[in-house]
Amino acid sequence: MKHARTFGFVLAALCLTSLTVMLCLCVGSVPIAFQDTVDVLRSALTGAARDDTLAMILLRRRLPRVLCAALIGASLSLSGAVMQGLLRNALADGSTLGVSSGASLGAAVAIVTGVSFRLGGLADTTVVAILFAGLSLAGVLGIAYALDHSLSTQTIILLGVVFGMLVSALLTLLITFSGEKLRSITFWTLGSLASVNDASVRLLLGALVPLGGLLLAHADILDLFALGESRAARLGVRVRRVKAVCMASVCALCGVCVSVGGGIGFVGLVTPHMVRLVVGPSHRRLLPACALGGAIFLMLCDLAARTLFSPRELPIGVITSIIGAVVFVALYARRGRQHEDA
Repeated sequence: MKHARTFGFVLAALCLTSLTVMLCLCVGSVPIAFQDTVDVLRSALTGAARDDTLAMILLRRRLPRVLCAALIGASLSLSGAVMQGLLRNALADGSTLGVSSGASLGAAVAIVTGVSFRLGGLADTTVVAILFAGLSLAGVLGIAYALDHSLSTQTIILLGVVFGMLVSALLTLLITFSGEKLRSITFWTLGSLASVNDASVRLLLGALVPLGGLLLAHADILDLFALGESRAARLGVRVRRVKAVCMASVCALCGVCVSVGGGIGFVGLVTPHMVRLVVGPSHRRLLPACALGGAIFLMLCDLAARTLFSPRELPIGVITSIIGAVVFVALYARRGRQHEDA
């Protein structure tokens, strides 16, 4: 019965994800009929190339953007669920170690300095953001291990907060000297999918498949962390190794997401809490459900960002932060009422 219920939920989530993809492809500043969208996608899949306006809009602009929103949403939500289980902290998410901040700093550096190079079709800001994310990951984990070989939760959270404050100060310094590039930095750090392309999709997919698979493989172990690290160790879990592998995977995944879409907040923090209300705390069900839930959430947020005030586009991070803040307060108010009733 339990497996049948889980299978039914996953099937329903996949159907809802597919419907959301089609909705986001059809709706925009230029509305496209559902049947026309299906025809264009069918032609692309069968190799019958089309060069009309609808095909250009769908295949060159909307499809990469929708896929990037889905992949980033899945990655951030999955990362948030893993970090909350790993650290046993409801406020943890994929940016806890500050790697997302490091990627944002890298993008701002690229914008201010005007670096000019590309790698595999990726934009300058994306390449430099990935580089800074990698450096941040190596630096933060290195310092954390030097300070505390056990990589305790308190050390990790404290170090993430300190690193985030440092990066915030450096970003403020860059903005001070950015001049006419202030708009680009501000819009990018708040999140935007306006400039994504096929290379962005390949980068995100290339990160999510191996790293997401590695995190899913630790689902059962994450359930043991709920018992406490000392008890998990007595049950045979190599706590320090698991924490290092999972945190490195999460940080690398978030760094790639930020390098493509900028700073998109609240997805990894709020989505796991909403999904947990539906599927329960077991990470075997929670992690894949979070990936699908995060994909749906961010696709809808991006749809709102590009259509609410069309032709003007809002930063997607503004939409996710507003929705995320409201949902987070509602979830905790609900939890508080449950505690009072108990």
